[in-house]
Amino acid sequence: MKGRGTRTLDKDDLKKVTPSAASGKAHFVIVDAIGVTRSLKTASQPLITKPSVPLKDLAMSVMMGATDEDIVSSLAGRLARLNKQLDTDDQRRIRELAGGMELTQFAGKLFSAIDADNIEARALELAGLPIGSDPGDDKRQQVQQQLVSEAAKVLNGELVELIESIRRDKEQTIDHDNLDELVRAEWNKDAASNAQALTGEFADYLKANQDSIAALTIFFSQPYRRRELSYALIRQVLDKLKTDKPKLAPLRVWQAYQQLESRHSLSPSRRRGAGGNPVNELTTLVALIRRVCGWDKTLTPFDDTVRRNFQSWIMQHHAGSGEKFNEEQMHWLRMIRDHVANSFHIEREDLEMSPLDAQGGLGRMHQLFGARMEPLLDELNEVLVG
Repeated sequence: MKGRGTRTLDKDDLKKVTPSAASGKAHFVIVDAIGVTRSLKTASQPLITKPSVPLKDLAMSVMMGATDEDIVSSLAGRLARLNKQLDTDDQRRIRELAGGMELTQFAGKLFSAIDADNIEARALELAGLPIGSDPGDDKRQQVQQQLVSEAAKVLNGELVELIESIRRDKEQTIDHDNLDELVRAEWNKDAASNAQALTGEFADYLKANQDSIAALTIFFSQPYRRRELSYALIRQVLDKLKTDKPKLAPLRVWQAYQQLESRHSLSPSRRRGAGGNPVNELTTLVALIRRVCGWDKTLTPFDDTVRRNFQSWIMQHHAGSGEKFNEEQMHWLRMIRDHVANSFHIEREDLEMSPLDAQGGLGRMHQLFGARMEPLLDELNEVLVG
């Protein structure tokens, strides 16, 4: 059973047998009911020889020059395990700070740096000796130090902090000794105060960073620049929030605001069914920022804001004496509205993305709107998020 437990599975294969799985199989738990594991069944050595040393400490040690085999092996093993839990967004954030390198590639470089065959070959080459000779332990140690140092060049303070924040978010701690016991079941009288504290901490974080994060500067003090708010700028806010304050996850803060507002009135977020929880983390963050900045007086799902603004914009456009949009143009405008509702912003390149590409993409929109296309995209980026 221990052998079966060590078999890895990616997310898709694991979901076939465990539908609730949120990531690939990164660890396993042995429930040893009859003491089978008390006797040694294998001579293999674990990769993670320092399980009690925090991942961040291992990474910092290697970054600062440690080349000890146990430290490097433990770091590589922990990173390989963490890699199986990453989603596409986590992978993107790591690539950006690692110079384009995937976490699995970095772990592979660390493993290679302490591989005995690699070290032996490089040591013989360094000593100028033929295969089969003995280069000596000093040469082997020198080579290992060189290989580890080369692999560790990718590490930097920001990357280590990011890996640590992702680990905290993903890691599950199982306490075998201090098991919880239900004392009583009743309404949580502190729920409202906890929600108030969470929303207050979120608002304080945004205000504290309004001068250092471009998107927050626009939201708080320069709303006339809202057409400049792009997907990349909002993503910057989300990435920093995840790194600095992982407990302030947008969906969690949303639920706290929802709880507070539902005590006083039936806000729009409570009328949406299924608990009123949005599914898009990015647009949830935008709605929360709007709420904190006072753009919205109550918690309002971002897609509701976009649809309301779109309807007002169309009515104003058709109320004048100018040219009206025909049905095919309206179809395109509605698709752009839906794209903004899900991605916050639309760029010229987005016209080649689904479902717009299936309708003819950039070329077809240019045929329909001509020279008005570029100014129209700028205008929609402004009015739909206003």
